[in-house]
Amino acid sequence: MDIFLTILGFLFIIVGLIGSFLPILPGPPLSWVGLLLLYLTDAIPNNWTFLSITLAIALLVFALDYVIPAIGAKRFGGTKAGMIGTTIGLIVGIIAPIPGGIIIGPFVGALLGELSNKADSKTALKAAFGSFLGFITGTFIKFIVAIIYFGLFIKLFWDYKSVIF
Repeated sequence: MDIFLTILGFLFIIVGLIGSFLPILPGPPLSWVGLLLLYLTDAIPNNWTFLSITLAIALLVFALDYVIPAIGAKRFGGTKAGMIGTTIGLIVGIIAPIPGGIIIGPFVGALLGELSNKADSKTALKAAFGSFLGFITGTFIKFIVAIIYFGLFIKLFWDYKSVIF
């Protein structure tokens, strides 16, 4: 059972890393589930303080992911249309086979969203930059947390590998 939980936990960690970039998946909470599954093995002693702190961080980052892009958009005069455009642009950027689509897509989406909201091109460009900057900041924070959880998972696994197997 320990091997199954470890493999399942590792899969959650990987999906959490991917979820750092995809707005559909909650990256850090999924990575936290991976840590939880590793702690649920008989091999690793429970540390509820560690799990509580990492859960609080995952939930905080998850909540901030909705706040940071809005702050970026508002700071630069963006609207909800720009934020929606950013999300659509990200999805198109991931699906489209163009290099850098995950970076270019959100910016172009935000720009088109602002232009569809009847903003002039200068205002739309400034708002698109704000939406894009907020998106990149949120993604970066989620990715850093997911990478840290990945590192913690690997360290714990390495320390207890002889007991797990």
